[in-house]
Parts: sequence; C-alpha cells; structure tokens
Amino acid sequence: MSLRLQKICLLFRDIEAFGYDSDIQEVWGEWKQEDLIAVLLRYCENFIIYSEGEYDVKGFTEIINDYKQRCNVSGLKLAVTPLLKHMDKVIHVHREMYYAACEELSYTTTLEQAEQVEYLQPVDYEENIKMLESIPEFAASNITVESREHAEKNKTGRTYFIRDEEGTMVASASTTAENSHSAMIVAVCTRPGYERQGYATKCMEKLCTALLAEGKSLCLFYDNPAAGSIYKRMGFKDIGMWTMIRYEAE
Repeated sequence: MSLRLQKICLLFRDIEAFGYDSDIQEVWGEWKQEDLIAVLLRYCENFIIYSEGEYDVKGFTEIINDYKQRCNVSGLKLAVTPLLKHMDKVIHVHREMYYAACEELSYTTTLEQAEQVEYLQPVDYEENIKMLESIPEFAASNITVESREHAEKNKTGRTYFIRDEEGTMVASASTTAENSHSAMIVAVCTRPGYERQGYATKCMEKLCTALLAEGKSLCLFYDNPAAGSIYKRMGFKDIGMWTMIRYEAE
C-alpha cells in the first residue's frame, strides 16, 4: 500500500465498520471534476480531515463550526492548518506529532518473545485501564471498559500485554481505527517503575507481527524522540506531521 493510501486509510475504519447511514457519523467530500480531493469525516465528536492540496477550507470549517459540542479535529498538518483562522471555537488542546508508517518489521522476533505477550481478554480490561491510569501520559485517557468492548465487538481495535514474573501487568500496546487495509497503533505504555526493560517493545513486536501477517499497513503518532527511535528501529518511517486539536463546547 502506498504512503498516500496509508494516510487516507485512517478514514476507512469508521466507514467500513458503520457504513454511510450511521447516526454516529457523517462523511463529506469535495470533488474536482471526477477526482475526490478532500474528505471530512465526523465519528461521534471526532472530525478527521484529509487532503493533500488546496480544498474548500471555508466550506469544511462551516461544517465543524456548526457542531456546537466539544469536538476533536485532526489530520495532516498541511490540511488542518488552513482551517485554524476560520474556526470560531476555543482551543483546549493543540498537539503536533510525527506521523509514521510501517509495512514490514526490520527484524524477526523469536517464538519465546512472542509467547510472553498475551492478547487482552475481557477479564483483563479493568486491570489494563488501571495500569493506564497510573501513567501520567494516559491519566486523562478516554479508554474505558465500554470502549474496549466496543472495539472488540466491531473488530476495530485490539490490545496485547505482558506480565512480569510476579504476574503484574507491566506494559501493553493497542490499536484503533482497524480496518481490512490498515491499523493505527496507540497507547503503547509501560507501568511506572518498569521502564527500559523492553516490556513495551515486546508488546509492539507481537502486535505488529500479528497485524502485518493479516496484510495490514501500520501507522502511529509520536512526539517523544526516545519512543520515535524505538519505532524506527522496528521499521517505522516518518511520513508527515499530524495535528490534533480539542475544542471546547460553545
């Protein structure tokens, strides 16, 4: 899959899983003659925009401004930036991250390493969420038991985790936006006190190996250089900058 398609595959999850007639999402497109040049998708309170060139910025901005509740707007930086001067909402969070993609790991993993990592089951959901809450970066995460159940039911996300010798869950890695073509890796984490022991890397290796074996291209976002170096050793390559903005309700 080309890098261009990897970018637009971020939109495929919700369309593929819920169709065009779902109450929880809407999709708008802009055409130039017969070419689709820009797409805006709303899934619940999340707006994702995709375009690689000029598009009807004011038209797309009007759609987002008409949504009066708290919302998130994300997309490639080159697509989101033109919207900002037209938005009439108050920014709560504005993040710029590297956007990286992978189509194959740069090395092979051993069976022994893979056996240490487990697929997260419903019985482990609460324990995993409590671990995430213990990590400052994820303390305000919107991951819940219900969101885990929703992802499992709709096959839009999965999680792999690892325990130490005492049986404590010490690291995990998850996906979201899974579809038949691609998956986005999120919430790669390690419990405080267990860092730099390779636990999260093992979870990533198991997760990526499983997804790539299914023929899916992978992507992720990061703003931590140390994490970025690990991802690059695994085979991820930076392909752009990604903007994520959270707006307050009016």
